[in-house]
Amino acid sequence: MTPGVGTEGGEAHDWVSRDAAVVWHGFTQMSSYADNSPVIVDHAEGRELIDVDGRHYLDAISSLWVTTLGHRVPELDDALRRQLDRVAHSTLLGNGNTVVIELAEALAAVVPVDAPHILFASDGASAVEQALKIAFQYWTNKGVRGRHRYLALGNAYHGDTVGGLSLGDGGFGTDVFDPLRFSVVRTPGYDDPGWADKAVAAVESHAGELAAAVVEPLVQGAAGMLVTDPAEVARLAEACRRAGVLLIADEVATGFGRTGRLFACEWSDTRPDLLCLGKGLTGGYLPMSATVAAGHVYDAFLGEDLGARTFYHGHSFAGNALAAAVALEHLGLIERGDVLTNVGARAGQLEGLLTREVAPLPAVRAVRQRGLMVGVELAPPAAGLKWGRRVCAGAVRRGVLLRPLGDVVVVMPPLTITADEIERITATLAEAIVEVAEESHAGAPPEAP
Repeated sequence: MTPGVGTEGGEAHDWVSRDAAVVWHGFTQMSSYADNSPVIVDHAEGRELIDVDGRHYLDAISSLWVTTLGHRVPELDDALRRQLDRVAHSTLLGNGNTVVIELAEALAAVVPVDAPHILFASDGASAVEQALKIAFQYWTNKGVRGRHRYLALGNAYHGDTVGGLSLGDGGFGTDVFDPLRFSVVRTPGYDDPGWADKAVAAVESHAGELAAAVVEPLVQGAAGMLVTDPAEVARLAEACRRAGVLLIADEVATGFGRTGRLFACEWSDTRPDLLCLGKGLTGGYLPMSATVAAGHVYDAFLGEDLGARTFYHGHSFAGNALAAAVALEHLGLIERGDVLTNVGARAGQLEGLLTREVAPLPAVRAVRQRGLMVGVELAPPAAGLKWGRRVCAGAVRRGVLLRPLGDVVVVMPPLTITADEIERITATLAEAIVEVAEESHAGAPPEAP
């Protein structure tokens, strides 16, 4: 195995030039894209990505939190091939598909939602957008006026559609879209010890105007892995139930085992009215998401054919058969492979290593963890040093793929990560942090990541 050492020279240089000439990468300043040594992936093996020059990188961010079992999983590959021999896609608008029905049945058996009905889409933001519209129309169909606002938390991130941006608490350069965002009832996020008290009070005082409260159970991922106690989530859920406010749980990031249980809501015995799923649904193979509605929500949309109660919403590729086949097999593999047991063991190991080798470093302000979701917050001595990016660049040079959220380094390996790989990730992260801190202490100019 050749560890990753960047993309200077070799075949990668040519691919980066071709890439920059025609591709527009999200969350990326394209004028400096080629200068930041992007990894150009050619293929993968297990939990490693391999670039066009044959360098290996341990995928310690699960390809932006979507890859659960690793790459090129034989059972998932076979499921995809089998479905190709049947049909790749057929519309769900007014018709059905056998593999999509089977997937919905399998999901209905495990999601923490009462009498679930599942509306498919292609990405997490779309799942959230569907939930917003369902919550709004639910009250309209019930004949209740004035319930058109949402409660959302500080530090929230719910995707990049206009509805998702409105729920979100800014950041990532989203202020340019402020004129498009609708207002929400905003209460503090998980970095406030009293967040639950304030959210509960807001639900009680605004109940008559709230269509729903929206929460990321246990972990606010894009905020830098801010975590909370399950009991606090349960308190908000109970307040919503008492006030008759719908609860939307956004488990796009936390779903499918990341926190150590299949869904983060399980830690607090929370049964949301609407559950948003994405990212890990297909094990990282194909884009697919879902909005799961509880039976009482779904029933409010039943009425005469083509009538006003109908939910006039859908996507061309919703319920794609190829994605459904992989997602169905993925659910089975999680159960049959006892994957969550590995998550618990590796999360404990990771916590111990981070406590001993990373948290004591002077350059580290805090380490936050829930299961295999970790945020390591750095403590740069001055603004503008780009420590998060530089630490991740140092890790990539050592063959471990990490990604920063500002000055928070995210570690989110696949659920099948091994003990040896956990040690490799932690050691590499510690080395990269020490290197960047020493460079800054010596007054060296920041390296291009």
